[in-house]
Amino acid sequence: MTVREPPTHASLSMKFLHFVAILSFGIGPFSYSAQPNIILLMGDDHGWEETGYNGHPHVKTPVLDEMATTGLRLENFYAAHPVCSPTRASFLTGRHPNRMGTFAPGWSLRPEEITIAHILSKAGYRSGHFGKWHVGAVKSGSPVNPGAMGFDEWVSHDNFFELNPSLSRNGAPPEVIQGESSEILIRETIRFIDQAHRAGKPFFTVVWFGSPHEPYSGLPSDLALYDDLPAKYNQKTVRLTSNKTGGQTRRPQGEVLRERYAEITAMDRAIGNLRTHLAVEGLRDNTLLFYCGDNGTSGDGSLVTPHRGVKGQVYDGGVLVPGLIEWPARIPQPRSTKVRATTSDLLPTLCALVGQPLPNRPIDGTDLIPLIDRKMKERPVPLFFWIYKGHSARDINHEPYIDPKLQEGTTPLVKLSAGKATRDFKNFIHPSISEDDYLGPRTIIDGDMKLVVHEQKRGESRFELFDLQSDSGEKNNIIDQQPATAKELQARLLQWQKSVLNSLTGADYRK
Repeated sequence: MTVREPPTHASLSMKFLHFVAILSFGIGPFSYSAQPNIILLMGDDHGWEETGYNGHPHVKTPVLDEMATTGLRLENFYAAHPVCSPTRASFLTGRHPNRMGTFAPGWSLRPEEITIAHILSKAGYRSGHFGKWHVGAVKSGSPVNPGAMGFDEWVSHDNFFELNPSLSRNGAPPEVIQGESSEILIRETIRFIDQAHRAGKPFFTVVWFGSPHEPYSGLPSDLALYDDLPAKYNQKTVRLTSNKTGGQTRRPQGEVLRERYAEITAMDRAIGNLRTHLAVEGLRDNTLLFYCGDNGTSGDGSLVTPHRGVKGQVYDGGVLVPGLIEWPARIPQPRSTKVRATTSDLLPTLCALVGQPLPNRPIDGTDLIPLIDRKMKERPVPLFFWIYKGHSARDINHEPYIDPKLQEGTTPLVKLSAGKATRDFKNFIHPSISEDDYLGPRTIIDGDMKLVVHEQKRGESRFELFDLQSDSGEKNNIIDQQPATAKELQARLLQWQKSVLNSLTGADYRK
């Protein structure tokens, strides 16, 4: 594949400073009345604490740190689910993933879902997806590939990837692209936005990095930044994928952290290249640039955190992620907010931004434009999290929602699954709902109060209530002190579950 190399972050630094100086002297008044360009970035398994600006003792993220000091820092930003595919479904649709049967990694969207890309295309945007997809097969013919879900172009992978990734361009058979994966994705993104800009079209891009998901690998220069870690953290071993065999192995945590942090730093640098390019091309001021993670830090990479839990758990350590917005035209002064927000908020926010109506179906997110404009002091609706455990994939007897042949993946990855280097997807028809469909760990956050319900089997429930303002680490269960609050939250959680399960039957598509 031949791709023109864009200028590097370093070579553009002087041009960037010159451009900023021009803006500072106010040459040419700017109005954000024009449609803004929109770039949504997301890291893979990048938890809240793994940034310099959140005080991590080792990981180096100078670009994200700069964004945190120039834009809007979302101190309490949540992935909608503690694992990846479900969060990605919420990101695209504004809906909880259980509404569309995207229960866990490897469970796809449904073709009837309406995504941000569908909506922004109606508003005149050119839309592109780059990187991890993981809500269906990316190949041509898949009814839930990025093209079917509203994107005009895509260079994507069914799952995650490392150095020298194998990616599919617009559904074609995958090709190996040599290089560091985050840099490759940003190179493709820059190509896309430049083409859209030359054509006079506003652009919407979704960039889902493969980093820092395990198995880990890094460039020698990035690994060298963390050469001290293997000796510091050599007492504990962690379980992860072997880059050599594709199977599971155990390694000292210090070695793993060295490689993980190298991936985060490479991703951070790639974001810097993108920001510099936007500035040099005169696009930065009216481009909304957003970054978040897709779930909390994975267990193998978790080192220090003020929050309880890790990826896969509904405690805040499993769902709190970095959240940043840069948009100089509309956020001219840096600030931070403690208002809670989530990936489900992206669709309603962008609908409001471009003047498009919300889809005619239940939406779980809320419009954050008032937050951007300093008019939102607290979240107007609760946050809900739910790991669906109604039945396992092995036991399910429902009819497939999509022909399994169309759900077969094509882009290989290092990690093997049952000896296979590619990933397939599934989704099932749920014509009716049973009591078992309500099972699974779940939680509601309303204001600062958080109710956690643990229920893997019917009749075996355990409840915890936390005040996140005074107990962000979720250490003190105060349910005995505030039983009325717990009862009220439990009722609201159950009411919401009923709505979600009604959606799961396909009722939303029959309106």
